[in-house]
Amino acid sequence: MKKIVYFIGIAVCLSFSNCTQSQTPKNKKYPDPEIATSYKNFPIQYTDAQWHQKLTPDQYFILRQRGTERAFSGKYNHFYKKGTYYSAASLQPVFSSDTKFNSGTGWPSFYAPINKDAVKLVLDNSDGMQRWEVVDSKTGSHLGHVFDDGPAPTGKRYCLDSDALIFVPEGGKPPTSAK
Repeated sequence: MKKIVYFIGIAVCLSFSNCTQSQTPKNKKYPDPEIATSYKNFPIQYTDAQWHQKLTPDQYFILRQRGTERAFSGKYNHFYKKGTYYSAASLQPVFSSDTKFNSGTGWPSFYAPINKDAVKLVLDNSDGMQRWEVVDSKTGSHLGHVFDDGPAPTGKRYCLDSDALIFVPEGGKPPTSAK
């Protein structure tokens, strides 16, 4: 019995660490999308009070406080309908279902953004590791992280939080509100 509990504990720990540990070699370059040098100077700027009005508490935690949802808890983890994923912060399209894949990490994963201008990368040295944070290019809001262990053709795994995204089915109208 102790061995079973031990192995389950290790499996949960490894699953959670897939999107939190640095898997990006320090010498790896990311020419696409553009690398942002700061969280400031994005085209859309709101006060903290305005962000609280626009977003749900869970969206605010992920997008504005750079939080993360628990592994395997997000609504888009095992979700494979055709359509477009929008940033809940800027309401711009950021990823397509055409590039979504099952990474087994517990978070929705994509091998490329919808276009090179949809997201920017910010060097993230938090939690004692170095990795690339994925932010939406209009607001600088946190969407997740990118790693070098994804499938062809890019080899990238954009590991995102469901609460940072709004899914619109193919042929649907773009969102007008995050709530």
